[in-house]
Amino acid sequence: MRTSRSLATLVAVAMCALMLFLGYLNKARCAGPPFDLFGRSMRFDEVKDATVCYSDIQQLWLGRGINLHQFPFVDGGITTAGNLTGGTVEYPVLGGVLMWVGALFAETDADFLLHTALLLAPFGLLTAWILGRVAGWHALWWSATPPLVLYAFLNWDLPVVAVTVAAIAIVGIERWPLRTRGVIAAALLAIGFGLKLYPGLFVLPLIAYVFTRGATSGDPTEQNRGRDTRGALAVAGTAVATVVAMNLPFAILGFEGWRASFTFQQNREADATSNSIWYWGLRPLMGGYQGHDVTSEYNDVVALASPALMLTAFAVAMWLGWRRYLRDGTYPWVPVAAAILCGFLLLHKVHSPQYTLWLLPLLVLLKIPWQLIATYLLADLSIGIGIFLWFDSTAGNSDPALPLTLVHIGVWGRALLLIVLFFVFLNSSERRASERHTHHGARTVTVDEHTPHMRTEERTGT
Repeated sequence: MRTSRSLATLVAVAMCALMLFLGYLNKARCAGPPFDLFGRSMRFDEVKDATVCYSDIQQLWLGRGINLHQFPFVDGGITTAGNLTGGTVEYPVLGGVLMWVGALFAETDADFLLHTALLLAPFGLLTAWILGRVAGWHALWWSATPPLVLYAFLNWDLPVVAVTVAAIAIVGIERWPLRTRGVIAAALLAIGFGLKLYPGLFVLPLIAYVFTRGATSGDPTEQNRGRDTRGALAVAGTAVATVVAMNLPFAILGFEGWRASFTFQQNREADATSNSIWYWGLRPLMGGYQGHDVTSEYNDVVALASPALMLTAFAVAMWLGWRRYLRDGTYPWVPVAAAILCGFLLLHKVHSPQYTLWLLPLLVLLKIPWQLIATYLLADLSIGIGIFLWFDSTAGNSDPALPLTLVHIGVWGRALLLIVLFFVFLNSSERRASERHTHHGARTVTVDEHTPHMRTEERTGT
């Protein structure tokens, strides 16, 4: 089993490296000479949508102080029209620092893309390594599927995925005290919050997991062994303290620039760039139509409904997780975290294509039917390609029929699958690196090396 898992990890990392290289080559098609006076590739605007090589990395070379090597947030702000100024970027503080580091020695957007790819790639490889160690060959869903090619260097998402996966893996190291695992994981999730916000949501089920004293041997009566209030408070306190420690220096040195990033996201509309159910579903119902700006009434409804429904989804996920804890004796923190993410992706006013990178490791770490994973990846491929072709068609460069069909398949396919996954996740179990399988006649016996009990399952002949 160890040899098989080591081989799977090696293959997963190697395949990830190949896909990252292909991902860079895909985005690099948009970059290169000739450049204008600001170091912008002159062909970028001409080919970025039609050839699906667009990246936010190359786009944001201009307009955020990146090409001027301005340190993020310190001297920035936001105008009354909602435009960011100075060194402010629309991402949390650590995301801004990553952007600044990637641009340090860059003179053109092509340099910036290359240097950023080199900066981000190790995080993708780290994710592959952890997934391989925990989930074996299932890690190839991360390492050998289209999302890495499409999105690895579309934005700055690989670091946040890596720290989130690392946090989940650390909680699974059962030879360490639970409080220790919980505190370390909380710090990592808080760091993730400083990169892309969403890992902060995972702290909620982690607190519940530590509060209920973690995994049991499978005996529901063990839920009565007492609650660890101090441990739960330590997890919550660690997360809050880490977030404060990351943000406080920026808030002190440049409060207006720091606050502007939050204001920008708060004011962002669910427009044609959002890929959300709000734009493609609610907007037409409120009189909006393709190619025209959304209305203020529509924006007001989304601004209220989106967060309200997200909070409701989060509460439902936590409650269903608690019901499972009462039934099974263990709070399913990773399944609940995955369901929370589904609620966020479905109901947030923006659903950028690269968010698939957030979801994909959870499809690996939890026991999800492969048919469901494959179907989601097909829907994602449809939106990942179709949205850029649609942008190109709205500029009058091509027939919109096929791109619009691909977008609708992607938007509504993902939406339906996220609803299904919400409940599938909540009833799923984790893949565990500590499990080994032996066969006895017509039965498969799964032995968990960290607990004394054995689970017996009927074989299906495969």
